[in-house]
Amino acid sequence: MGRLAPRPLLLALLWLALCRGRVVRVPAGTLVRVVGTELIIPCNVSDYDGPSEQNFDWSFSSSGSSFVELASTWEAGFPAQPYRERLQRGDILLRRTANDAVELHIRNVQTPDQGHYKCSTPSTDATVQGNYEDTVQVKVLPDALHLGPSARPAPSLSLREGEPFELRCTASSASPLHTHLAVLWELHRGPAHRSVLALTHEGRFRPGPGYEQRYHSGDVRLDTAGSDAYRLSVSRALSADQGTYRCVVSEWIAEQGSWQEIQEKAVEVATVVMQPTVLRTSVPRNVSVAEGKDLDLTCNITTDRADDVRPEVTWYYSRTPDSTLPGPRVLARLDRDSLAHSSPHVALSHVDARSYHLLVRDVSKENSGYYFCHVALWVPGHNRSWHKVAEAMSAAAAVGVTWLEPSYQVYLNASKVPGFSDDPTELECRVVDARSAEAGVRFTVSWYYRMNRRSDDVVTSELLAVMDGDWTLKYGEKSRQRAQDGEFIFSKEHTDTFNFRIQRTTEEDRGNYYCVVSAWTKQRNNSWVKSKDVFSKPVNIFWASEESVLVVKARQPKPFFAAGNTFEMTCKVSSKNIRSPRYSVLITAEKPVGDLSSANETRYIISLNQDSVVKLENWTDTARVDGVVLEKVQEDEFRYRMYQTQVSDAGLYRCVVTAWSPVGGSLWREAATSLSNPIEIDFQTSGPVFNASVHSETPSVTRGDLVRLFCIVTVEGAVLDPDDMAFDVSWFAVHSFGLDKAPILLSSLDRKGIVTTARRDWKSDLSLERVSALEFLLQVHGSEDQDFGNYYCSVTPWVKSPTGSWQKEAEIQSKPIFITVKMDVLNAFKYPLLIGVGLSTIIGLLSCLIGYCSSHWCCKKEVQETRRERRRLMSMEMD
Repeated sequence: MGRLAPRPLLLALLWLALCRGRVVRVPAGTLVRVVGTELIIPCNVSDYDGPSEQNFDWSFSSSGSSFVELASTWEAGFPAQPYRERLQRGDILLRRTANDAVELHIRNVQTPDQGHYKCSTPSTDATVQGNYEDTVQVKVLPDALHLGPSARPAPSLSLREGEPFELRCTASSASPLHTHLAVLWELHRGPAHRSVLALTHEGRFRPGPGYEQRYHSGDVRLDTAGSDAYRLSVSRALSADQGTYRCVVSEWIAEQGSWQEIQEKAVEVATVVMQPTVLRTSVPRNVSVAEGKDLDLTCNITTDRADDVRPEVTWYYSRTPDSTLPGPRVLARLDRDSLAHSSPHVALSHVDARSYHLLVRDVSKENSGYYFCHVALWVPGHNRSWHKVAEAMSAAAAVGVTWLEPSYQVYLNASKVPGFSDDPTELECRVVDARSAEAGVRFTVSWYYRMNRRSDDVVTSELLAVMDGDWTLKYGEKSRQRAQDGEFIFSKEHTDTFNFRIQRTTEEDRGNYYCVVSAWTKQRNNSWVKSKDVFSKPVNIFWASEESVLVVKARQPKPFFAAGNTFEMTCKVSSKNIRSPRYSVLITAEKPVGDLSSANETRYIISLNQDSVVKLENWTDTARVDGVVLEKVQEDEFRYRMYQTQVSDAGLYRCVVTAWSPVGGSLWREAATSLSNPIEIDFQTSGPVFNASVHSETPSVTRGDLVRLFCIVTVEGAVLDPDDMAFDVSWFAVHSFGLDKAPILLSSLDRKGIVTTARRDWKSDLSLERVSALEFLLQVHGSEDQDFGNYYCSVTPWVKSPTGSWQKEAEIQSKPIFITVKMDVLNAFKYPLLIGVGLSTIIGLLSCLIGYCSSHWCCKKEVQETRRERRRLMSMEMD
């Protein structure tokens, strides 16, 4: 009698099978297609997480018993002979949609293609774990769907908006199976098409986007006419209904509780052309009216519609003759119900069927401008709705209101002219000879600047400030910040005098200045309207100036010998045509980037501003924070020192000097900037050459084992004492088969022996130690599956110079080594096996003990024996 496997072992095996099981799936049920259509059968593998593409084989059987090879993604010679020609023609093809999914395409399906199709995945597993194939049945029906328009060829309907039209198409099916037809009406206009109304295979009506409201109101309907005719009815046509109408019929079948579309056909039924409605409006072109009189304008309408149309008339007013620009405002409107909407000073009246009058009472200067008449024609629609069939905007009617404008002149003079940069400038704009300037007139000013002309270039004027009718001052785009900072001051000294002052005139301020004085007239509603602008003659602000000159010369006072010495550089500055200069100095270093084709990299080291404040720029060497010094030796001389120089400090060093001029108070203006000649630091010493490599005695380990990785540094060239060398070692890992991911820092050991280990999300531990002068050991304790990948080390050598300072060499990097972590099958099953054997042994011993106790104590029978009398026997023997 066989022994049953322990329950924990069975549970472990069942869990492993469920986790690694593979299932191949194709569509459930039966697929139905019509002769001449395309057949697409998808096949995918679930629970497949392999990195490469899964292979698929397709087979076909007409009866479902014996299958013939059809196509394969693996073997080119897999298909049987009858299907190889169809594969070459492209009638049968496999299209992969994912690593674990593929589609079988059969174009122009025929009756012999009916049968069973099997999708399978070739397995390379040692044991079968799941379902490796699946089968689907395909039925092929003859083409029994007949579709056609009600008339041939497709007619062209010429309609006008608001008129009804009907379209018909016939569709019938003689399929041997019970099928359902779905009808869809589409409107095509060029390459675009949209759905109008559809009757689904379930007998439901579905309006297309934009037709929902018209369908619910009954304007667009779909019904049947006879047994095989489908009619689309539109009660009132719109301009959007123009285009070619197509009748699309699809055939559906219900197979095992789900619907399948087996074929679709379409036919053009008719082309609808919408004739536009003729609508023209006209107004008088030029009208002149005196201030205080009434303005009367007439809008005449011409149209070819004689049916029930209602006009909607709107009058607009604009300052410009272009009605498309934003800004026109509505003066009055007469809607299609003849209800007027206007203001108290504006009236709109309907004189006859095609004429509408606009009356503006007591006009003023603000009524001058352009008037437009807009007309829209509306026709009644279904369910008391209205549709706009045409609209037109008239040409502009130019209306001029005459009035007595004020007369005056404007003069501009410079009360203060600058002699050189940073001097003040003051301009005075005065209004003189003002006539007809009553109490209802006020003056405002606008200031403009125009750059001096050079040759024949066109120079535009720049607005500095403008004053509105309520004396509100607004600054120009370029002068706003300087006005807020107090450099530009605009003021009004008297009623007829305006002033403009520049506190510190710069070279960019040289040019022509002029003012524009505007006269504003007070209106009936107490608002102010600009009535006149008078320009002054320009005033030229200019002074002769020489170009600023700044020269910087750098030199090296002491010769430079080797690494570890102090580097010193002085910069001498000379300037010309700069008033009371102060200098700011920036020390830069140009270092090669490693690529000979690229430009050198420029780094900023230390700077000294014009107030003698020192600032470290990009000096990031924490070990030498105080290693650079920049100081001012004289007013025009600066000295830079760098202590304990290293090989990495090699490069070209320059001084960037900027001259600043005072502009008043504590403000400074940048006058000029110059760059000194370079001073080179070049170490002509032949030092050792370092290389790094990675070695491991255990490149492939079992999960839980120890991984030992050695980073070995080799030295070529000069022989160094081990005490004169130190290394910064860092270990990196790329957890992938290739080097396509970003490296992860594992652990690092600096030259002082301090170890830093990065935190990780799994349980394995890391240790890093120096085992010899040139060998560094990284150990991974308790390795896990996540520890696989490419490992490499990065080494930064440090060499002690003859002066006793440590010099940092270039960083080197080893080639990666790949570490694999395998699973120990014996250890995986060791504990379940031991637990099962132990439980079985204990249960057996308990069974034996219970049996022994039962037989010894419960089933024992007591037998009484007759005792022999020894004395009697003895006596008998004696006798």
